[in-house]
Amino acid sequence: MKMNPVKVYRGDYLESTHDFHAAIVNDKGQLVYSYGNPERNTFARSSMKPFQAIPLVETGAATHFNYEPKELAISSASHSGEDFHRETVQGILNKIGLDVNDLQCGMHPPKNEEDYKALIRSGGELTPLYSNCSGKHSGMLATAVYMDEDYKTYREVSHPVQQRILKAISEICDTPVEDIQLSVDGCGVPVHRLPLSKTAFGYAQLATGHFHGQPERDKTLQDIRNAMMTRPEMIAGTDRFDTDFMKMFSGKVVSKGGAEGVQCFGLVEQGLGVAIKCEDGNPRALSAISLKILEDLGLVPEALKSSDLYQKYRVPGVFNMRKDKIGYITVAFDLKKETI
Repeated sequence: MKMNPVKVYRGDYLESTHDFHAAIVNDKGQLVYSYGNPERNTFARSSMKPFQAIPLVETGAATHFNYEPKELAISSASHSGEDFHRETVQGILNKIGLDVNDLQCGMHPPKNEEDYKALIRSGGELTPLYSNCSGKHSGMLATAVYMDEDYKTYREVSHPVQQRILKAISEICDTPVEDIQLSVDGCGVPVHRLPLSKTAFGYAQLATGHFHGQPERDKTLQDIRNAMMTRPEMIAGTDRFDTDFMKMFSGKVVSKGGAEGVQCFGLVEQGLGVAIKCEDGNPRALSAISLKILEDLGLVPEALKSSDLYQKYRVPGVFNMRKDKIGYITVAFDLKKETI
C-alpha cells in the first residue's frame, strides 16, 4: 500500500497525510524529474500571475505609465494587504486615472494579521485594495486604459485584455489555446487549466529570461522575473513563503504560489521550472515539498539548512488557536528521473 509522502503529526502521533504531483522541466520543454502525475491537468491559479502580466509589458502600458519594479512585481502578486501593498496598488490607479472602485477583484480581510487588527481598531473601511489580487487587476486596468479599451468589462473572457493573456499563456506554456481549459478564478477573471509540465515549462523560461520561439519576448520575461526577485516583499508579504523563499535564494529562485495547493518556481542558474499540485488542495506542506526538491537537486547550501528561517518552512509547525506549536509536518519522497 502506497503511503502518502506528506505526514502531519499532532504531538508525536500521525494525524493526517497528503499526496501531491510535481513536474520539473528544463528550458527546452523536456521533463527531467517528476513525482506522481506530471501531466495532471491543473488550474495553476495565482501561479499564472507572472504570465498574466506579459501583455502589461508587451503592449507598452507598463512603459507608458512609468511602472517601477515594485509595481510590476505587485502585478504578479498575491499580496497580504499590508500598507506598502495597498499604497503601491493605489499608486498604479493614480497613474492610470482610475480609482479603487474600478477594481473588480472583490475584497477580503488582509492576510497579514497585524494589518487586520489595525483595520478593525481604526474602524477603517475594507476596500478592494486589500484583495490579494488587486495588483493583478490594476495591471489589467492599466492595459485596457492604455489600449483605449472598455475598462469596465476587463474581466470578461472575450475582452482583449483577457484574450492577450490567454495567447501569452498559450505561447509560454507551449499549449494550443484550444487545449487550455477555462473557468473563473476567485477574483473573477478567467483561470487557466493545463498540464503541470506545461506550467513548469513556462517557469523554466521565466527563470532563464529566454523565450524559445520568440526572442523579442526575452526582455519581457527578464523584466517580470527581475521585478519579482528584487522586490519579493511585493509578491506575498511578511512571513509568507514566496517572499522568504526568494530572499533565502536571492537571485536564484523566482517563485509564485496559487490557491488549492499549487506552488510554482523557476531556478535561474539551472534553467528549470517546477510546478507542484497537492492533490487535496491543502497548501500546508508546499514549502516543505519545494525545499525538499531543492535538496534533492543539490541546491541548498549546508549553512542555509540549519537556519531558523529555512527550518520554519522545511519542517512546518502545526499550531493551535493559542499559537502554541502542537505538531509538525514532514515530507518524504523520491523524485523520478526521466529519460530525456
